[in-house]
This record gives sequence, C-alpha cells and structure tokens, in this order.
Amino acid sequence: MGKNIGQLVGKGLSPWVIVEFFALSIPLTVALTLPMAVLVGTLYAFSRLAAENEITALKASGVSLVSVLKPVLWAALGVTLMMIVFNDQVLPRANHRLAILQRDIAQKKPTFGLREQVINEVSPGKFYLRAGHLDENSNRMREVTIYDMGDPSRRRTIFADSGNMQMSKGMSDLELTLYNGNMQDVPTATPTQLQRLYFKVDHVRMRGVGNNFQKSKSDTYKGNREMTVCEMSYAVKRARSEYLLAEQDFKREKELAVKAHLGISPTAKMLKPKPPNSTDISSLYCSLTNLFKVKTAHAQTRRESSTAANFKRPVLTSTNGSTTPGSQSEGPPSAQVEQAVNRLSESSAAMNELSVEINKKFALAVACFVFVLLGAPIALRFPRGGVGLTIGVSLGVFALYYVCLIGGQALGNRGIIPPAISMWMADVLFAAVALWLLGRMGAEGSTARGGDMRELLDSVKGWVKKKITPERA
Repeated sequence: MGKNIGQLVGKGLSPWVIVEFFALSIPLTVALTLPMAVLVGTLYAFSRLAAENEITALKASGVSLVSVLKPVLWAALGVTLMMIVFNDQVLPRANHRLAILQRDIAQKKPTFGLREQVINEVSPGKFYLRAGHLDENSNRMREVTIYDMGDPSRRRTIFADSGNMQMSKGMSDLELTLYNGNMQDVPTATPTQLQRLYFKVDHVRMRGVGNNFQKSKSDTYKGNREMTVCEMSYAVKRARSEYLLAEQDFKREKELAVKAHLGISPTAKMLKPKPPNSTDISSLYCSLTNLFKVKTAHAQTRRESSTAANFKRPVLTSTNGSTTPGSQSEGPPSAQVEQAVNRLSESSAAMNELSVEINKKFALAVACFVFVLLGAPIALRFPRGGVGLTIGVSLGVFALYYVCLIGGQALGNRGIIPPAISMWMADVLFAAVALWLLGRMGAEGSTARGGDMRELLDSVKGWVKKKITPERA
C-alpha cells in the first residue's frame, strides 16, 4: 500500500476509489497476519495467567491443564474454520476486484498498469504492448513490441529498440514515439503475404486509452490468487488433461523423429514425462461447499485465457526467421517434439503453481490452530517471561514459519518438492514441537517466581552447546 499511494494520489481519482483500493488490500494482510495474532494472544494470555498464579489456583482447585486448554482449542478450531472460508471465498474475490480496479486506474496513466516482460492489454481487443524494460518515472521503454489488432482486415506487429510514451493534452489518447524498428503487416484475407517497413522514428497514437475513470463491471480473467479452491481444482484437472494430451503427442512425434533420423534436443531425448503430484483435499472441500450451495464466480481461469489467446494470435514468419504470435503451424516432427516439450513444461508448471496455492490456503488457516498448541505450553513453562517472552518467541516463530512458507512455495512451484509437502512442512514441524511440549506440560518444576526470559535463553544456550560440543573420550 505504501508503494502504491504515490501513484494513486494526484491523478484526479475520487477519494472513494482510493479508499476502495486500500480496503481491497486488507484481506491479504489479514490472511498472512492472523496466525501471528493468534500466537501473540495465546502467549500473552497464558503467561499472564501463570505469572499471577491463576494456573496454580486452578490446579489447587482440581482443574487440570487439559480442562483449561479445551475452550481455547475449541476457539482456535473456530478461527481455523473461519480462516478456511475467508481464504477461499473472501480473499480471492478481493484480489480479483483489486486487480480489476488496478486495470481501471491504469486507464488514467497506462504506465501504472504496465509490467515488464509481459504482454499488456493497453486497449481491450485492439492494442497489446510488451516492453523488455520500462521506466515509470521517465516513461522510457526498451525492446518494444506492439500488437495492433484494431483493424480486422490486417494484423500489424511493430518492433522497436526503444521508445517514449506520453498522454495527449486532453488526457484521452496515448502517444508513443518509437525508434529504430520495423513494422510488419499481414492481410487477414491473404495471410501468406507479408509487408515489412523499416523506420528510424515512428509515431503511434492509441485513442481512448486515458478516458475518465470508469469502473469495470466484470472481467473474464483470473490469476491463481484470484480463484477459489474449487476453481483452482478445476484448473488443475484441466492442466492435467492437457499434460496427458501433450505426453501422447510427445511420444508419437519423438518416435517419428527417431525413425526419420531427425535431430532432437538433449532435453527431449532424456525427458521421461510424468505428471506432477497434486495431492490436496480440494475434492472433499468442494463436495462440502456444494452441499451449502456456495456461489462461485464465473470467470475465465488463467489456463483458459492463455489457451484462448494462443488460438487467436496468428504466427507470422518473417524473412529473418523471427515469429510473432498466431495460428499453429505443423512443421517437421523435430519441431513438433519441441512444441510438445513446451506444452509439457507449461502444463506441469500450471499444476504445480495451482496445487501450491490450494495447499497454501489451508496451511495458513491451520496455522492458527497449531500456534495455539505451541503458544500455551511455552507460556506456562516460562511464566515470568511477560512481554519479552511474547515478543521474542513470536518473532522467532514467525521468522522460521514464513521462511519455510516462502521457501516451500518456491520449491513447490518448481516441482522440486511436491506441493502438499512443501506447503505443509512448516505446520507439521511446529505441530510436532507443540505436541512434544504438551506432553511435558504439567511436569514443570518452576513456579511464578522463576521461568523468566533469562531461563529461556539459558535453556536454549545449554541445548545448543550440548549439540555442538564434541563428547570427550
């Protein structure tokens, strides 16, 4: 929010639009920080109970620690269930609305919504722009590619080494000045014809880009973090079907290439296709949501959008061998093998990324319950830790948990570790520690007069020293 406020203020936007932008940014913060809040609350509450001898009084009255923990665990279970619903229903809808709002705001200043190395839709259905490098401060671009689909009678692609962009005086049109490039025109009626024009300076005007701010009512594109669990589960099944089809094509084309004695890449030679593991509980969860008839947002998923785009863009081969997006050509078997390899890679990456997001939604919610199990025995073991214990333990647990979460997400996306393992390993690790501490709870020898932060640090130092010091013969 801090990075975006400078790009929101001073652009003539309504204050309510800015308020909505920040309000839609809150759900992501809640999803990531609520487990922290649960741990802090558990540590502080139980450390206060122990420091003020409330736990001693309960024990003297015949109330076991298990009885004390029961209502807290029930509350933690309620928070966990609430967060599952929040992460699945509220968070993706907020992310989707925020993404639409960002694209609408981008109409006021296109560079606000443009991203490097990505094909950006500047004017819906008409202009698409890709820049290898984009400087938002100077509006300077390098390695520019523009796909002009505005004229149904032809398809135009513009390549330029660099360029500048600015808004017209009326702030309605986007004016581009391109340097050192070429323009390729292909008539739709005769796609075998190609006209190429080289230029040193070219001026392109995209009309209606910077009109007054208007909120979109609907959008057909969704990213991974904008989909619910059931939508992602459907996308995983779709990606798996595409993978199996690509696997069949790969084996067939590879066999044809070998028979024809055509050279194929070492990667294709060594490749043994195997669908990635996408284990999760989404099927069971979606069955439960269907019982409650939860309304799903009907929007085009990432895979569907990319597939549709591939069929809509023609492949144009220029005289220097370069290509632009378009209809697929057959080509020799060796080329078909490489295409099948690319399809396998894309489908595998899509399954991994979607499975990571599905498991992440549940893992973050279950972390609330795990942190209650972890925080209570730690607070009771060191009753005089106070605020220092709360801050120290919280920072340590948060750092380790989110390092595991971020590292697991990266490993899961790359397929190095199955997503179900990479996203749940932090919860399993802390749950194991929590159960071990709960098993020792009630056997503490300290009272409210002891068990402060100094004892905690001494215990940690002693344990580390014991592990790293070699035993004497």
